[in-house]
Amino acid sequence: MSTLNDVVKDLAADIEETARLVEGLDEQAWHTPTPATGWTIADQIAHLTFIFHLAGTAASDPEAFAQLAAGAAGDFDAAVDAALRQFNAFPPAELLGRFRALGRRSVDALAAVPEDQVVPWLVNPLPPTVLASAGIMEIFGHGQDIADALGVRREATGRLRHLVFFAFLTRDFGYLSRGLTPPAEPFRIEVTAPTGEVWAYGPEDAENKVTGPAEDFCLLVTRRRHRDDLALVATGAEADRWLDIAQAYRGPAGEGRKPGQFAHPGCDH
Repeated sequence: MSTLNDVVKDLAADIEETARLVEGLDEQAWHTPTPATGWTIADQIAHLTFIFHLAGTAASDPEAFAQLAAGAAGDFDAAVDAALRQFNAFPPAELLGRFRALGRRSVDALAAVPEDQVVPWLVNPLPPTVLASAGIMEIFGHGQDIADALGVRREATGRLRHLVFFAFLTRDFGYLSRGLTPPAEPFRIEVTAPTGEVWAYGPEDAENKVTGPAEDFCLLVTRRRHRDDLALVATGAEADRWLDIAQAYRGPAGEGRKPGQFAHPGCDH
């Protein structure tokens, strides 16, 4: 498992990479629709700003976080919508400034929490390393929506390792969001990093295994690509079923993406 320092350093890099995707856009471009139905680029940045505001508050001021979480607990979707309206009220330059500032604040606050302690979160308290990995998952998924809206290709890096591990930890979310009983047996996740290194989690002798490129795996578990457009291979009936429902976040699965909606990441068109 990665150290907290590793994860927060990579989270900071992901935040800045996403900021650079949008910092040169004019105001009209900020309202470009993304593949997430009803969400513009500005919405994506506003949502991430809200998430980092929550994480930074949770790590630095648990009492203030409890008040924020109480407002979101009854209807999280409504809380997200309210946050979009709140942050979207700012002009693009100010929204981007808040995104960077609250992102850095969350990184610094998480880095200050001892690794053996937990941080309050929306459902269960989480170790700071896991919560920072959840942040990487959020920014990967929403950053992909922005990249798709702009027609740009992000470079896959070793920072994806934290998302792969987080998706391994949260394997059951896809089942739970659909009211299904997760299998008792663990899976083996064995994916190839952009460098060619193999990242593997789970028992070597597991009957159910998922293999393929790490970037494809991350696109699958954030539901930013349909499995048909990814070079992932399932061994075992349950792993094959999981490729249809995988998600590394709690709550409703969302629409996901349609087969053929995007070219394979390795394609040039």
